[in-house]
Amino acid sequence: MAYTELLYSVVEGVATVTLHRPEKLNAFTNTMMRELHQVFDEIDADDNVRAVVMTGSGRGFCAGADLSGGGDTFNDGSLSTDSQSKFRRDGGGTVTLRMFKCNKPIIGAINGPAVGIGATMTLAMDMRLISSAAKMGFVFTRRGIVPEACSSWFLPRIVGIAQAQEWVMTGRVFDSQEALRGGLVRSIHEPEDLLPAAYALAKEIVENAAPVSVALARQMMWRMLGAPHPMNAHRVDSRGIQIRGRSKDVQEGVMSFLEKRPAVFTERVTTDLPDIFPEWEEPEFF
Repeated sequence: MAYTELLYSVVEGVATVTLHRPEKLNAFTNTMMRELHQVFDEIDADDNVRAVVMTGSGRGFCAGADLSGGGDTFNDGSLSTDSQSKFRRDGGGTVTLRMFKCNKPIIGAINGPAVGIGATMTLAMDMRLISSAAKMGFVFTRRGIVPEACSSWFLPRIVGIAQAQEWVMTGRVFDSQEALRGGLVRSIHEPEDLLPAAYALAKEIVENAAPVSVALARQMMWRMLGAPHPMNAHRVDSRGIQIRGRSKDVQEGVMSFLEKRPAVFTERVTTDLPDIFPEWEEPEFF
């Protein structure tokens, strides 16, 4: 599929998604939003993709929403709020919800400024690596708006409520060291070392882990963040262990360990992914 504001490639099982408006520091647009939906559909449909690395073109990751519309950038033209059905969906939120549903692990390589949606879209990634030259910011209160992209759900779960409140209420832009101290990113790298480090992490998954197990484990971790009791996890674990315990992948995983050789997993996400979440229902918008 052709993209105009993204670059997309797949090499040795790792997909690279690059936000590509370098002249605008990859500022987020409706076109970029639509293309991110499309690229994650393409990723999930391709069994050759085993992991995803996301980064930005040029010196920025994503400078937030494109503000070229001026003061009306966020104005949909309607002042009526008498019915919730009249609210339109936040575009950034539709992107992070699509990333949340992805069956492949997503690794962020934050190469430069990441503010607003540029910061919140990274929250639906599984691991975030950052350049020593990059800065991040949840700047919404400084623009008179509120956090978006489901970040009020993601951010406190990643960094804790106190750190999330500080960053959101002040709206300040902070450096890579503060991002690391706050638990937002996994590691800091010099600019030239960032992508190699992200690819090394992706390849560790590709070369060692069963794709179906990775897909299930990813959803188990994310979905159980909102579960009210560990029994919810116990039910899911029990189904997963029983169903996967009968699989060819488990036979291969055990025998490769006993025979001291690399495993060759043959089951694929598109055809062999079991449903171990029968109670899970995605809420409707309104």
